[in-house]
Amino acid sequence: MNWNFSELQAQAQQESQAIDSPQAMEVFRLKYLGKKGLVPAVFASLGQAEPAQKAAIGKGANDLRSLVESLIAEKSANLGHAKTVGEGVDVSLPGGDEPLGHYHLLTQTMQEIISVFEQMGFVTIETPEIETEFHNFTGLNIPIDHPSRDAFDTFYLDQEDPSAKGRRLLLRSHTSPGQVRIMKEHKPPMAVIVPGRVYRPDAVDASHSFMFHQVEGLLVDEKVQFSELKGLLTEFCKRFFGPKVVMRFRPHFFPFTEPSAEVDINAEILGIQRKKWLEILGCGMVNPKVFEAVGYPKGKYQGFAFGMGVERMAMLKYGINDIRLFYENDVRFLRQF
Repeated sequence: MNWNFSELQAQAQQESQAIDSPQAMEVFRLKYLGKKGLVPAVFASLGQAEPAQKAAIGKGANDLRSLVESLIAEKSANLGHAKTVGEGVDVSLPGGDEPLGHYHLLTQTMQEIISVFEQMGFVTIETPEIETEFHNFTGLNIPIDHPSRDAFDTFYLDQEDPSAKGRRLLLRSHTSPGQVRIMKEHKPPMAVIVPGRVYRPDAVDASHSFMFHQVEGLLVDEKVQFSELKGLLTEFCKRFFGPKVVMRFRPHFFPFTEPSAEVDINAEILGIQRKKWLEILGCGMVNPKVFEAVGYPKGKYQGFAFGMGVERMAMLKYGINDIRLFYENDVRFLRQF
């Protein structure tokens, strides 16, 4: 799809001039920035855009979003001033305390992660939390006798899987099933991220929870190299943790990637003294068996995938030492962020 960003910006400026009430302001905001608004639609179109056009589309979308946000801020200030003058408020009186809410720290962290990858051309896609065994295990090269297929390691539902007789649906144990679903529905090239909640029956303690959040990444094309994965994650970590971050890639094993690696960052940069290196995510080149499971021609495509825990990223960035603090709804904790 071809986007005329000059025309869209002019349209936004013209429509903003007609805003004369908070209700009109919300209609304007939803049209451009809402979940089904124009700006998210432009970002979503990156997945079908030609490689040469992606940079221009991404810049145009970011410029349009910045313009709309500035127009909303300007109009909000004007509406507030008009209300003050019209009602005859004594502006010399002390201001009243009207505390405003804000996004939860986990939501802020997830949005920051998503924003970094969207700026690098990725498209965000949400996939179901209730999954089949094929998407959660088999399609990811995790056979029936793999330890993670054990019923005690996964939350199974009392509902039969309509696509596999005798098997039950389950709560996804990672966001990686999104890889299988997306590749079954779309052909490369693709660059997507899949955020969301995942579930594992872990005992709750300072570093574990039975429910947490992940962000999955997948890039597939005809020629993809591990060096591109390394460059992408290095740039992400610099944007997320700061330009002084020090990283290392070390070999690891994941059934759905080969070769695989885990990424660590130097804890001293974050002011953490108890360990020199801290794991932040896993990654690797997509295993050919995964391509086979989704029906891609053998040997035609290559790709890489990565996944990270949102809670862990937030804990490292903000110096939080107990995961349970995220879920206790203690306003004294939440107000700090």
